[in-house]
Amino acid sequence: MKFFSQSFLYDDPWSIVSLAFFLRYPNPYASHVVSCDVISRVQTPSGSLVTTRLILKRGALPRWAPQGIISRAESWVLEESEVDPEAKTVRCRTRNLDHVKVMQVEESILFRQTPEGQVFKTLQTTEARIRSGFGWGLTKRIETHGLNRFKANVQRSREGVSLILDLLRQSRLQPMTLGGAEHLSMEAVNRNHAENDGRATSKVGVWTRLKSWIQP
Repeated sequence: MKFFSQSFLYDDPWSIVSLAFFLRYPNPYASHVVSCDVISRVQTPSGSLVTTRLILKRGALPRWAPQGIISRAESWVLEESEVDPEAKTVRCRTRNLDHVKVMQVEESILFRQTPEGQVFKTLQTTEARIRSGFGWGLTKRIETHGLNRFKANVQRSREGVSLILDLLRQSRLQPMTLGGAEHLSMEAVNRNHAENDGRATSKVGVWTRLKSWIQP
């Protein structure tokens, strides 16, 4: 089994980072995510919001993988989260539901508000366990491949959240609630795109790509 742990500090308060996290799909850095659907969402007696989402992700097998090791290069992922507004934390756990014998990836993420001087920031702690029961002398190789791919995806995931954070700041959509906002409005994207006219071409290109991703 391979283990991964990493922490990252956002300069934004917990409420905005949490919102961006739940709005992170779709984004240009998550092209491997095919769909994301809410299965259930309930509020507990203590006031926490518990959500279960089903995510379909598409991957690519390494060249050394035996032919027919899996039937398709897609995987269903179950995401279970709890937002605690009193403690100002978000706990999220994900795990793949298929291909578990080849490789099982279990990820846990914790967002919590943390004071930094006179301001509040958000600390993200990510942990993952990657294990394979495939055997045939490929167990360690599969686990190493899974770990390396997970590290790359963690970086891209953070870039996606940061992109949504940037859009939220500039479009002034902070008042949206976690339960009521399932996507960013096209008006906000168009406004942001207009405000970025005349800046570096690469920056404008990012917003153009984002617009194409979230357009119905």
